Amino acid sequence: MSESSNRPPLSLSPGQWSFTRWNTIGQLEALEVRHPLFRATLFLQGAHLTQFTPQDDADWLWLSNTARYEPGRAIRGGIPVCWPWFGDPKRNAPEVRKRILADSAHGFARTALWKLEDVRENAHEVEISLSLDATEDFEPYWTGHAVALITFNFSVRGCQIALTTTNLDLEPLAFSQALHSYFPTADINRTRVLGLGNSNYIDTLDHWEYRNQEGAVYFDGETDRIYESGEPLTIVTPGGSRRLRSVGSDSTVVWNPGPEKAARLSDFSNSAWKNMLCIETANAGGDYRVLNEGQSHTVGVLIGRM
Repeated sequence: MSESSNRPPLSLSPGQWSFTRWNTIGQLEALEVRHPLFRATLFLQGAHLTQFTPQDDADWLWLSNTARYEPGRAIRGGIPVCWPWFGDPKRNAPEVRKRILADSAHGFARTALWKLEDVRENAHEVEISLSLDATEDFEPYWTGHAVALITFNFSVRGCQIALTTTNLDLEPLAFSQALHSYFPTADINRTRVLGLGNSNYIDTLDHWEYRNQEGAVYFDGETDRIYESGEPLTIVTPGGSRRLRSVGSDSTVVWNPGPEKAARLSDFSNSAWKNMLCIETANAGGDYRVLNEGQSHTVGVLIGRM
């Protein structure tokens, strides 16, 4: 998925970083990238990207204006990492569900403290890697043993994210996951998603029944669907278009809470549903993955210009 320039980035220690700095936002530590060509903000809690802004452009990600930055609390907006399960544990496949010991949705990675592995910079791009060793510390929530490595590559052309899971257990590991990307729009009613036409999907709001998508996806109230597709997508909003290309994914989640659910969500204003949507690169539903001992799987997305 690389969009690297001809010159490879150099690995630098914190004192040598040219464009990346530590910052404390609320109660959380974050890496702030202030490159001449783009800006980005990445929290160690959750490996959570909350900003990607190319030069002379608006932020490509949506972030709630009531988001709170507190230990153990998921940030509303940006790109939360849902891992090692997605959604309600009870709605996961039996192979995934049998390892889950918690009732909470979307796994523990989005509130866990990730370890900084590397920062690589050059005149054209910045690449940051974080890891999460999901072994003994997470035994109250999950019986798996795995390591997750996530890499963010930022350039003027786009934002690329790759999440790699490696099974450290002797037994096969089944898991589900998603890069839960929030995108902004000036008007959800004038927004559509292209590329899912003729795909089957699970409508989680209609008894988890299977449906078939005809043409573009439009939004009319609450939307929560798991599409059986990993094809390239285009988000069309009144302000422009954004292109999504995924790897390692054969499922895509499309979500907007609509007015009634928005009123019940934490860190989410009642009217915020009008100005956001989520397109999630996933291994969800029947697209969960199984790794044997020592095997790895990478799911990723490139968010780019048209």
